[in-house]
Amino acid sequence: MGVHSIRMPDIGEGIAEAEIAEWLVEIGDTVLEDAPLAAVMTDKATVEIPAPVSGRVLWRAGAPGDVIAVGAELIRLEVEGAGNSAEGDPAPPETAPAPPPSAEAETPPAAEPAANPAAPTAPVPHVPLRPEGERPLASPSVRARARAAGVDLRLLRGSGPAGRIRHADLDAFIASGGLPAPAGPQPDTSTEEIRVIGLRRKIAARMHAAGSVPQITIVEEVDATALEDLRGRMNDEGRGRLTLLPFIARAMVRALREQPMLNAHYDAEAGIVRRFGAIHIGIAAQTPDGLVVPVLRHAEAMGLRETGAEIARLAQAAKDGRATREELGGSTVTITSLGPLGALATTPILNLPEVAIVGVNRLALRPFWNGTAFEPRKMMNLSCSFDHRVIDGWDAAVFVARLKTLLEAPALIFVEA
Repeated sequence: MGVHSIRMPDIGEGIAEAEIAEWLVEIGDTVLEDAPLAAVMTDKATVEIPAPVSGRVLWRAGAPGDVIAVGAELIRLEVEGAGNSAEGDPAPPETAPAPPPSAEAETPPAAEPAANPAAPTAPVPHVPLRPEGERPLASPSVRARARAAGVDLRLLRGSGPAGRIRHADLDAFIASGGLPAPAGPQPDTSTEEIRVIGLRRKIAARMHAAGSVPQITIVEEVDATALEDLRGRMNDEGRGRLTLLPFIARAMVRALREQPMLNAHYDAEAGIVRRFGAIHIGIAAQTPDGLVVPVLRHAEAMGLRETGAEIARLAQAAKDGRATREELGGSTVTITSLGPLGALATTPILNLPEVAIVGVNRLALRPFWNGTAFEPRKMMNLSCSFDHRVIDGWDAAVFVARLKTLLEAPALIFVEA
């Protein structure tokens, strides 16, 4: 028998390390060739590492959340033959778990029964229920009554919120001759530490970086009645269901053609704005593991229905965890939407190094003053954020106003400039 060492592979250009997202095998497991061993996460995507040979797992490098450099040892397998690990390699610190004890193993003796279980127990002295110096929760009137009756409130269990002592608790204590009342709801003092790993750690790091960027957010109200009428008519044709996002994406293409500086990345270290001819729209999608941003590539070259079909495909692939590394990177501008759960207004955070993001808020039927009377209209707000280091407030406002015009008169989206 030999030992086969498997190292972290090079899983993409420029990737120097990867985080262990999940182990798919345990120590002692027997695995077959090509069986997945672990899922590792880079800045772009999650990738499964397969076994190049069959064998039994002897050792694993770290736990989920640990970062392993490309080329570093990831896992060791016991294999038939000589393996690929040199005899001089140090023994791994983690080995297969010891087998469970046999049935004949010595068991600890059972505790001896009490000599006289029927004998009455001695009275339990009053012991304060709280540590020394901890002040019980009670109103001033309850404290005054307790002082007058010579009652130490530390001996009482409160039945109120967070263990607050009420008059009824004090009455029951006095009536019982000083016996504590049954425990009521007590304050929850537990603390749980949750390690931030995987996609959530990537999101946290990006949000931390975005927090250092001065951003400006503009919120504009949009009358989407005509847009919703058009969308309903097109859906009635039976050629597939269109959501609002394809229309907004097409409107963004028109608006960005007029203001190309918003379809750009800002490299602060180099002091360079990279303006792109292609419009690659990131579509923020919520998944069970967190928010990911698959990319609608070359949105400027797509029609409305093609845009809708591609957005639906990308969103489903992201939710199923099937989106590729190429589909999760390279966006030049982003749309984010919470759908029916959206609020009246939000403050979207930039998807760095992009300089603009469009947030779509909840669509709702609202009364609208048309100049002579109120009428019901389908209204929504757009919340758009911009990198204020390179985008002035005037340019941001012009972009948002153009989006409003296009969405309120959707025929303009399809008219050639």
